[in-house]
Amino acid sequence: MSTAMNFGSKSFKPRPPDKGAFPLDHFGECSAFKERFMECLRHSGYESGACRQRAMAYLECRMERQLMANEPLEKLGFKDLIDEKSEAKPEKL
Repeated sequence: MSTAMNFGSKSFKPRPPDKGAFPLDHFGECSAFKERFMECLRHSGYESGACRQRAMAYLECRMERQLMANEPLEKLGFKDLIDEKSEAKPEKL
């Protein structure tokens, strides 16, 4: 008699990430942005909400250099920061 109980034959089926894979930054093109973000995290006690501006700048760097797919920043969770930027800019007539 087997002591192991099998509660079904479901097996784990891996699936790719939603946004796909993206290349590593082998040449350090965005390392300055990453370091500023990491420094902010250390100073804020690893409270990521306090470092969202720097996270957004890092992702913009990656997108500009084709290190990740271009995505609207709104879809990446930065809509409120973009709205603040547009409100801070003076209107041109």
